Amino acid sequence: MEQGKHTSYAVEERVQEKVNTKQFIEENQYHGELGALYSQEYTEFKVWAPTAVRVELLIYDGYYGMLKNSLLMAPAHNGQVFVRRLEGDCHGLTYRYRVHFADGQVNHAVDPYAKATTINGQRSVVVDLSRTQPDNWTGRLTSTFPLEDTVIYELHIRDFTVAPTSGVRRKGKYLGAIETGTRNAAGDTTGIDYLKELGITHVELLPFFDFATVDETTEEHQAYNWGYDPLNYNVPEGSYATNPYDPFCRIKELKQMIQGFHDAGIRVIMDVVYNHVYQYEYHPFHHIVPGYFFRQNADGSLSNGTGVGNDTASERPMMRKFIVDSVKYWANEYAIDGFRFDLMGIHDVDTMNAVRKALDEIDPSIIVFGEGWDLHTPLSFEQKANHHNAPRMIGVGQFNDGLREALKGNDFEASARGFVNGAWYEEHKLAVNVAACEAYHHYVVPQQLIQYVESHDNFTLYDKLKAANPYLDEYTIVKQHELATTIVLLSQGIPFIHAGQEFLRTKQGVRDSYNRPDSINQLDWERRTQYRSTYQYVRDLIKLRQAEPLFRLTNYEAIRSFIHVWRADYQIVAYGLGDYIIAFNAQHDTINFELPQGDYKVIVKDSAVYLDHEPEIYIHQTIDVRAYSALVIKKIK
Repeated sequence: MEQGKHTSYAVEERVQEKVNTKQFIEENQYHGELGALYSQEYTEFKVWAPTAVRVELLIYDGYYGMLKNSLLMAPAHNGQVFVRRLEGDCHGLTYRYRVHFADGQVNHAVDPYAKATTINGQRSVVVDLSRTQPDNWTGRLTSTFPLEDTVIYELHIRDFTVAPTSGVRRKGKYLGAIETGTRNAAGDTTGIDYLKELGITHVELLPFFDFATVDETTEEHQAYNWGYDPLNYNVPEGSYATNPYDPFCRIKELKQMIQGFHDAGIRVIMDVVYNHVYQYEYHPFHHIVPGYFFRQNADGSLSNGTGVGNDTASERPMMRKFIVDSVKYWANEYAIDGFRFDLMGIHDVDTMNAVRKALDEIDPSIIVFGEGWDLHTPLSFEQKANHHNAPRMIGVGQFNDGLREALKGNDFEASARGFVNGAWYEEHKLAVNVAACEAYHHYVVPQQLIQYVESHDNFTLYDKLKAANPYLDEYTIVKQHELATTIVLLSQGIPFIHAGQEFLRTKQGVRDSYNRPDSINQLDWERRTQYRSTYQYVRDLIKLRQAEPLFRLTNYEAIRSFIHVWRADYQIVAYGLGDYIIAFNAQHDTINFELPQGDYKVIVKDSAVYLDHEPEIYIHQTIDVRAYSALVIKKIK
C-alpha cells in the first residue's frame, strides 16, 4: 500500500499547537477551488498546505506504473496554497502529493479533493467528468419534491442484490441495483421493480464513497463492510463497480445506477460520513496539514465522540469548506437528491446551516437529515448539531429515537421492551412522538423528525422482538412487527423504513453486522414471498399516507388543530385526526372501542388497508380492535 509517512508524536504536538491557535485558523482560510481542476487545454493542481515549506506533484506512469516525474508546485495566496499547472489534456493522469515541512518531515498523500482514484484509493487520477456521463444521463430530476411526501427506504448496495434469491445477474454492484425484470424463485418481483411496487419515494444508500476496509482487488470471498470507514470522500467505492481497476468505471456505473433510480421515479439519498476518517494517521488530511482537520481535547489528545478514534473539526473553516464543497460536488455531478449525515451531532450548527444554504442554491428539495445524538466532543452545547439545537437548523432533519424506543425499547439492551411488545407506561411518549412532538426536544416543522423503528444499526425489529422475548411465537412476532411499522407510517414527520423491514428482515440475531458476511446481511428475497401479506400491508399503508394529507401535516399549528389524543394508557393509544379515528392496541387481547356517535367507514383493520375497493361501513357505537393491531376509521356523517 502507498501510505504516507506520518509525523512523529513530538513534531505532531508542536504542529498542532500552531494550527489550533485562533490566529492561525482565522488567517489561513482559502475560498477558491482545490484539487485537480481539469480543462481540455490544461489542468491546474491546487492543494491547501499552509504549514508546508514545499510541495511536489508526483506523476506516475499510467495508473499502476512507477514514479515518472516530480514537479515542484508554486506557493500562492500567501503560501497557503500550492499550485502547478500542466498544459494539454491530462485526463487519466495519475498523481499524488509529496509535502515537505520545516523540520525535515516529508509526507506522501493522495489529493483529498480527488474525484477519481486507482484501485483501493491509492493514487489520485485526473478526470474529465464529461467523459463519464452514461448515454442516457439526464442529471437532476426537474420537478421539485414536496418534503412532506417523502418515504425513505434505507438500503446497502451489496445487500440489495447479492443473495442468490435476488434473481439479479450483477449481484452486489451498482448496475445490479437497477436491473429490471428480476424475480425470486416464486416469481415475485425483486430489486428495483420491487421498490417501484412498494411505493417509496427515496432510497437512502449506505456509504458509496470510497471506503477503506473492503479490498477492491478481491471479488471472491470479498470482505464486507457498511462503509462507515471513509478514505476518499469524493470518489465512488470501487467494490460496487464491475471493473475497480478502471478509475472511471465506478464513476460511470454509479451515474447509471442513479439514472436508473430516477427513471423509476425514485430519488437517491447519499449517506455521508464526514464526522471521522478511518485511520487519521494515514489520511491525507493529516499528511498535508497535520493536526488541523481533527478536533482535540484540552490535553491535546484526539477527541473521540465518534467512538472510532477521531472527530473531524467541522468548526474550522477549511474542514467546513471541505464538507460544503463535497456535498455540492455530489449534488451537482451525480444529481444526488439528499444527504444523510452520519453522527451529525459531531458537527457544528454553522456547518450544517452552510450545507443547507449551499444545497438550497442547487435545489431546495434536496433533503438533509442526520443522527443528531448528543455526543461527547469538545464543542459547546450551543455549537453541536444535535436535537437540542434543531430549531437553529431549519431544513435539517433528525432521526427520532424517541419514537423508536417507545415502540420497541432501548436498542442497547436486548431484553428491553416497548409499546408493541409488552412494556407499560410508554403510551404517552408514543402519542407525543406520533404527533412529531418529540417529548424532550422542540422542532420548527414536523418534517424535521425522521420517524423510524429500525435501521442498519442495532437489531432489526424482527430480531429485537425475538431477543426481548425468546419464547414468543411467530404469529405474535408478525403482529407486533406489523403494528410497529404501521405506527411509523401513520406518524407525522418523515417515515423511514429499513430495507426488508416490510418482510420482517432478520440478521440471524446479529446486533451490529457492519463487517459480517453476506450470509448475515443480504436481503433474503424468499422472505418477500414468505411474508407477502405483510409486504402488501406496508405497500398499502404507504399508498394511504400518500393519498391523505392529514397523515403528513406540514406545521405544528395544523397538528394541534387536527390531532386530539383520547386515550394513552393500558397499552392503548387512540386519537382523532380530523375525521379519522386511529387506535393502536398493543394488548394481547381484543379490545372493544367506544365511538362517538356517527357513521364510519373502515380504512385500516386487521392488517388490511381499504383503499381501492368498497370499505366496510360501520354504524355501531363500538368497534373491536384486535390484539397487536391498528384501526383507522373515517367518519362519513
